[in-house]
Amino acid sequence: MRLPPRAEVDSRSIRGTRVHAEAVERVAERVRTLASSYEPPSFEHVPDPDSALFLCAVDHRTGYRAGHSVGGQGPLEGSALMWAVGLQAAEREPGLLTAASLRGITGERVAGLFRIADETLAEPERRAALWRDLAVAVERDHGGRADALLAAARGRLGGDGGLLALLAPYEAYADPLRKKSFLFAKICERRGWLEVRDPDSWQVCADNVLMRLALRSGLVGPGSLAEVRESTVEGFAAVARRAGISPPILDDLLWELGRDDSDLLGTEGGDLSEPGRDPSSDWY
Repeated sequence: MRLPPRAEVDSRSIRGTRVHAEAVERVAERVRTLASSYEPPSFEHVPDPDSALFLCAVDHRTGYRAGHSVGGQGPLEGSALMWAVGLQAAEREPGLLTAASLRGITGERVAGLFRIADETLAEPERRAALWRDLAVAVERDHGGRADALLAAARGRLGGDGGLLALLAPYEAYADPLRKKSFLFAKICERRGWLEVRDPDSWQVCADNVLMRLALRSGLVGPGSLAEVRESTVEGFAAVARRAGISPPILDDLLWELGRDDSDLLGTEGGDLSEPGRDPSSDWY
């Protein structure tokens, strides 16, 4: 991956947060080293915007206990396994991952679609409800088509009428992290379905992996879930600017390489872990 020149860090932009400005340069240098041999995902396996919209909507805490091979690939785990099983089901049933198909789906049907070996997705009833809500809303607002939703955003992520604002009223995309919304946008941009006109609206998603990396590297200090989440977003925004890497690429790099290596960016912050999850949430 070819990197642009470094940008200067404006310490004023992170003053008043739990971000440790003196750590930004160190973490950015480590990120630049990692990025020099990193290739972000192209998402070529995602066939269309509808599939992306509906699979992103239920991409949280999958509950799969083991890894499994799907279509000759694997063993896959967690989110990657969920996507592979879901897309394989859609190959068997064309039109499955569309609003028209999912507006009346049941939890039993969800469990069957995502079953592999002796296990399936956690909370199939909850995921069915998210799909039903999203399907009805997209039919009402965009004629049931994800490409119409993308067209309505007019290439904008942020602001009134941008893609993030269009997705926010839907229960599956209402999380404060906007992780699912950014994932959907990222897939659509890489597949050529969305041309982002306001790239400054991109940001990393402060999930458990990125918060853990930020804390252990000393980029941010400990605090409540809300405090660490906000500081992680601001801290990695500063790292992205300093390293000359766009936030969605940085997000991919940190999540892919850091989910199995908590010390990926260093241990200057100590033996810290991210704040506990909200057990009632459908995100992070």
